[in-house]
Amino acid sequence: MKIGIFDSGLGGLSVLHCAQVMRPDYEYVFYADEKNVPYGEKTVLKVREYTKRAMDFLVSKKVDIIIIACNTVTSAFPMAIRGRYSIPIIGMEPAVKRAVDLYGNENKRILTIATEITAHGEKLEQLMEKVDINNQIDLLALPGLVRFAEKGIFSGPVVNTYLRMALKNFDKDRYGTIVLGCTHFNYFKETLAEVFSGNLHFVDGNEGTVRQAFQSIANQKMDTVVTTENNEPKVTYYISEMQPNGEQESLIAECFKQLNRVYSL
Repeated sequence: MKIGIFDSGLGGLSVLHCAQVMRPDYEYVFYADEKNVPYGEKTVLKVREYTKRAMDFLVSKKVDIIIIACNTVTSAFPMAIRGRYSIPIIGMEPAVKRAVDLYGNENKRILTIATEITAHGEKLEQLMEKVDINNQIDLLALPGLVRFAEKGIFSGPVVNTYLRMALKNFDKDRYGTIVLGCTHFNYFKETLAEVFSGNLHFVDGNEGTVRQAFQSIANQKMDTVVTTENNEPKVTYYISEMQPNGEQESLIAECFKQLNRVYSL
């Protein structure tokens, strides 16, 4: 079983990390479009253009299914376009419903953070109208976190200052749950917890999306196990259609180190 995972950048490694924990016996092809990151600051038409190129590339690598590890792409790349491909394509969206289901009864508000396209997109607006029946969810675009993540800057004064400025008009004591509406944002759980200075619940769509992909595999009875000699997951990385250089490999390693740190938060 060969699974393609696609993101605008290195945020999608958090989805790959989740998939590897759940099914280390699968083969993975990870595509990060570093040439055009961040997608959240591009037009919808540009995002669709970049996405089609990435999808075509992954299909050429004979993947059996594609996970879109990017909320921005899912928002901009509707089902009608995804349906042109002959393999299953699983998108993801901010896990606001899961946040409400799990923590909506607490006497705290829920903050959904995302990129500009996701935050202002029709898809998220419709989702929030459907699940936020008690008007307890607020929304904030934090595009700067994507740029920090792409540089391997996950904490420190510059990130802390950025978050405090972005949140200056929010009463942080009122929030008990943060919905991570961009896969890049998982890297910043520690700093977010520090800025809010309280016991926060973090909710993302990674596990649900990966489970949906694995269920699709099971439903179509196309489950084929692939293992390596040391029983480690087999992963091939592509950076905008090119294999990563030494510097990029080091950054990927740093990203995984950070994900291991924050995975249980």
